[in-house]
Amino acid sequence: MFNLRLFVEASITLLVIMDPPGTVPVFLGLVGRKSRDARKRAARQGVLVSFLVITLFAVAGNSILAYMHIGIPALQGAGGLLLLLIALDLLTGKGATNHPEVEDVNIALVPLGTPLLAGPGAIAATIVFVRQADGAWGSYLALAAAIVAVHLVLLGTLRSAGLLIKVFKESGILLMAKIAGLLLAAIAVQLVASSVQGFITSGV
Repeated sequence: MFNLRLFVEASITLLVIMDPPGTVPVFLGLVGRKSRDARKRAARQGVLVSFLVITLFAVAGNSILAYMHIGIPALQGAGGLLLLLIALDLLTGKGATNHPEVEDVNIALVPLGTPLLAGPGAIAATIVFVRQADGAWGSYLALAAAIVAVHLVLLGTLRSAGLLIKVFKESGILLMAKIAGLLLAAIAVQLVASSVQGFITSGV
């Protein structure tokens, strides 16, 4: 059966990590001076790159962990610390928002596709959710649907970036980024707590 709980949890977590509203000012800083068609093309290519990266780690992430002998508690701890760093950047506003002018295709690859969208936090969270699926096809289907849904939201947000800035203004976008940072910090703390609990349970 379709795991609705995992779908909702994965969707919310990835949305908070990837932070579509917070990505808008960075996206406009990269391609704001280009034509409308160029902005839409960059948004489409960047989201596609992010989708491919996240899908790759969803499919092969467990094999990589097994090869490197990394346990899920260690991954949860590392992922929690990474998410906490990202959350602090969102809350303090110290994340980099200025990038040199580059070609559209390069923008789609770096920094838009990765690490802006498919960053270490999103990758770590995806691998954790795959482990939580525990071989159940309904859970795998839910996670796949969540990944697709999140990237559709990202695509829609970036394609309408100009309109969002006009509606919410810079202060509104900043407020949404702060709220996302607070939620992300809570998720990070929960991951670290789960990591500690996992180490205690396993007796390591």
